[in-house]
Amino acid sequence: MPKGTLPIYRLVCVSVIGNMKILTKGNYYGVLDTEHELSGVLFSEYDYLDRRTDWHYHENPYFMYVLQGDLYDVNKKRKTTCPQGSFLLHNWQEPHFNTKESTHARGFHIEFERSWLEKNNVDVTLWEGSQLIQNPKLHHVLAKLYAEFRCGDIYSQVSCELLVTELCDNIEKERVYQTEKNPPWLKSLVEIIHHNREPFSLKSLSQQLDIHPGHLSRAIPQYFSTTLGDYIRQVRVQQAVASLLTTQHSLTTIAYDCGFSDHSHFTRTFKTYLGMTPKVFLKKCR
Repeated sequence: MPKGTLPIYRLVCVSVIGNMKILTKGNYYGVLDTEHELSGVLFSEYDYLDRRTDWHYHENPYFMYVLQGDLYDVNKKRKTTCPQGSFLLHNWQEPHFNTKESTHARGFHIEFERSWLEKNNVDVTLWEGSQLIQNPKLHHVLAKLYAEFRCGDIYSQVSCELLVTELCDNIEKERVYQTEKNPPWLKSLVEIIHHNREPFSLKSLSQQLDIHPGHLSRAIPQYFSTTLGDYIRQVRVQQAVASLLTTQHSLTTIAYDCGFSDHSHFTRTFKTYLGMTPKVFLKKCR
């Protein structure tokens, strides 16, 4: 998987049905920086230049990770705020447009040919509609994929094959955030943990959610398949990955900003979930 060295200015190839533009395989609005193809899966990194794209949809489904900048993704149902660190799934049947709300913006894409999905027995009904991915475990897999994409050594191809399969195999775990059958407090809990970086306790969360601590402690494993403490650590590592990719802050600063007690605690926890230290992760990505 050779690494690209210079940006590639690619003319966006589209088909048009009615007034709707259809972007064909490997085409996105922006400037292509690096691209690798792996038997039915295309990885690419783009710099986004347009303030606003046209209404369009894509020939293939794809994941997008916002590496830098602030975007809005707008479809016919909702407008989604996508700051750096956002992870989105776009269905091939979902018309949308994007706006860039910052001077610079950059994204990483994983695009799937539908024949690859069928060959690998991926349940395409899980990919209906477009959605913001919140599950921290999926963010961890994505981070490892991006590191292998940037590293591009002789082992990256097999690593990417395994990781992209793991990503697809676990996409059903995102349903816990999407179903309307969830209790109202679950959405509030996710928002509290994902958008606040101060320490939490079961008592403080139960008070904010107005739920008995005993009920909360029993319910969390039911929805997240893990304990409250483990889920919070997963989210903190997710946030640390975004900071590592988008800032020049020291590892110590990132550790404290993401709620870790110190640098060594950050390093141990990061390695537990990503299988490498933050320093090694940065080295691969750069």
